[in-house]
Amino acid sequence: MRIVFSIGDLNGIGPEVILKSFQKLRETGHSFLVAGSYKAMEYYRKRLDLPVELELVNDAAALSGLCTPHCGVLPVLSVAEPETISPGTVSADSGRIAMLSVAAAAELCRSGICDALVTAPINKEAVALAGYKESGHTGFLGKIFGVSSPTMMFFDPVTELRVALATIHVPLAEVPDRIREMDLTGFLENLARSLKTDFAIALPRMAVLGLNPHASDGGIMGSEEKEVIAPAIASLAGRLQVEGPFPADGFFGAQRYRKFDMVVAMYHDQGLLPFKVLAFDTGVNVTLGLPIVRTSPDHGTSFDIAGSGKASERSCCEAALLALRIVRNRKQTERSS
Repeated sequence: MRIVFSIGDLNGIGPEVILKSFQKLRETGHSFLVAGSYKAMEYYRKRLDLPVELELVNDAAALSGLCTPHCGVLPVLSVAEPETISPGTVSADSGRIAMLSVAAAAELCRSGICDALVTAPINKEAVALAGYKESGHTGFLGKIFGVSSPTMMFFDPVTELRVALATIHVPLAEVPDRIREMDLTGFLENLARSLKTDFAIALPRMAVLGLNPHASDGGIMGSEEKEVIAPAIASLAGRLQVEGPFPADGFFGAQRYRKFDMVVAMYHDQGLLPFKVLAFDTGVNVTLGLPIVRTSPDHGTSFDIAGSGKASERSCCEAALLALRIVRNRKQTERSS
């Protein structure tokens, strides 16, 4: 199998964690390549004195001949090259190259040249400066593939904790309306389907968190649980194993997540705060609902340590390994159907 990395923000730690990950991943027997900037990858390779040999590729068509691990060499498809590289700084140029890299890598997967995409972290401010309306990977990839609402899910390979977000990057003030407007029943059905195909879980168990404190305490602190969340869960009775709505604080505090294959959070911080406390170094971001496999390390650009050699590659490695695992599971599902 072949994995393509998008370079991320070239002023952040993306190139570094890719290079460090490749040093470990090349022993797996799979192929890896980078879509982005050869200049940036070579800059960090030299700056950090990393023993990785890079190969410049100017034409995506040439990649079709690289079907096996290429002698320990990491090919870099040059999508665009920066005027300058300034670790730790926000720039429109780095935001532009980051998104061009994602788009090119996505097309490599769509065409079948690559089996999965691992995205290095981008900086939303830089992406916005570059003029992109979609400043995050999930929405951007959704538009590329015509998927209106791909799902953001986080996975920890150590504890097998999975957290999916019903809403993603929206202001807290908008979350209640988004929950009321969305097809929560269909959302949960799609999650169960992804757990079966992508994670080979035949009978997934899902826990759904409430929106309000204490899951509203019977309606005292909000009505979304009674009017939206509980009815969606009830509609799936007899078809899927879904429980809730649970108060988020007590649910994680009592480690009840260990009894479920998936935890569904209503908004970003409700799910990601406990997840990152439990799995900051090993967590992986997964986009569900796309026709391609996409994973990402669960951290940002870390401008404060960019170019210093201090970045940990563990989450990036785990993201690549999970991508390979999902590809295998999907192929097995196709063979079985």
